[in-house]
Amino acid sequence: MPVHRVRFASVRSQRDPSAPAPSVDAREAAEERLLEALAEAAGADEPVTALAAILEDADPAELPLTGAGRTRAQWEILATLGARSLAAARVLEPHLDALSILAQADVPAPSGLLGVYASESGGVTLTATRLTKHDDGSDTWRLDGTKPWCSLAADCTSAVVTARRQDDGRPQAFLVDLRHPGVDVGEPAWPALGLRAVTTGPVAFDAVPAVEVGGPEWYLQRPGFAWGGIGVAACWFGGAVHAARTLRAQLHRRQARADEGRGTGPDQIGQAAYGRVDRLLRAAAVVLGAAADAVDAGELDHACGMVEADRVRGTVAQVCTEVLQTVGEATGPGPLTQDAGHAQMVADLQVYLRQHHGDRDDARLGAALLEDEHTGAEAWW
Repeated sequence: MPVHRVRFASVRSQRDPSAPAPSVDAREAAEERLLEALAEAAGADEPVTALAAILEDADPAELPLTGAGRTRAQWEILATLGARSLAAARVLEPHLDALSILAQADVPAPSGLLGVYASESGGVTLTATRLTKHDDGSDTWRLDGTKPWCSLAADCTSAVVTARRQDDGRPQAFLVDLRHPGVDVGEPAWPALGLRAVTTGPVAFDAVPAVEVGGPEWYLQRPGFAWGGIGVAACWFGGAVHAARTLRAQLHRRQARADEGRGTGPDQIGQAAYGRVDRLLRAAAVVLGAAADAVDAGELDHACGMVEADRVRGTVAQVCTEVLQTVGEATGPGPLTQDAGHAQMVADLQVYLRQHHGDRDDARLGAALLEDEHTGAEAWW
């Protein structure tokens, strides 16, 4: 089945519609081939294993990394894959995020599927202890403790992990080999139906060697921290596109029956739902496209990036919520009870959207805008 690539709208330039379509360069052709392979793997019996195999063979230098001039391509790929399978997008997103983080810190990326584990919830703490300092200025570190909310830890070969430094308590990122004998992947307790293919649970570290990724607090202060959060929103957007396609397919079926004299076709309620979903998705696509262009133009440093990330994530999360509600009301119980792919996507998206914290994130955005003289951000209106 051919992959229908999701394209974000651009507000920076408009191509003359009468002009010939731009030729596809070798890089974009390679991205299309990768996307086709990922989409096929997403439908395999063991999708995580199939995706991991593709990403392990992929050349990191050929993958679109955030902030390296191909941010739009990365987020479009995430959205496109998300429209096929949110679980598949949930595998790809942290892998690309880890590669981007390592590139920003000038740390060589290991082979295999990569994860990013930065949660500090649940009252558990991972501690980093400095062991030795080398002549080149680098340090040897050891990690001890437990890290919660580690997705696909049993499938990833390595991960970027945040820990608290034992000497001063400051957070720092480290690259860790998850195959080290001191790493104990806990049994995931995941009763939810949403994202059930993406096993998530705690990981215990016992004297595990680690390579520092940036200095103290670099992980949280780098511009890419905000950019990665927008990449997650691109995955959410893909889920909303899937739901919208379910509505479109139902309306087309009704029209086809009407054309055959077996029905009346879509009514105004269905047409209104389709129109509303279209404008909601269009608005989110413009927001995502503009943010991607701003990242690659060097316009979103840490402070401005955090403001823009809260804007984009909040907007896309609201769009996804409204699309799910609109599609559900317009299509009735049929897709949820008879279309396994749609039902799984709805469950996946509802869980995935909980990475957005609603009013708390809006409050952070509002506070940053009110203090724009300190952050360099301001209300655009």
